[in-house]
Amino acid sequence: MPAVTIRNLPEATHRALKARAAKHGRSTEAEIRDIIETAVRPANRVRLGSALAELGKKYGGIEISADRDQSPAPPVRLS
Repeated sequence: MPAVTIRNLPEATHRALKARAAKHGRSTEAEIRDIIETAVRPANRVRLGSALAELGKKYGGIEISADRDQSPAPPVRLS
């Protein structure tokens, strides 16, 4: 998993992060991960499936035949 180093973080900011983490009952590192996750992946973000469904509604939608071939696939030959 990637790691990030934050240089030159003001002491007051670090103290505030530690206090916020304690308030939420987690480590400072876990608090920072939560802050970053919330900032870059907000819960109200538009997801691809939702965006495509809205686009389909906008243009009246389409009918798709979704009958799948259920027969077994032939075995793979490795020679």
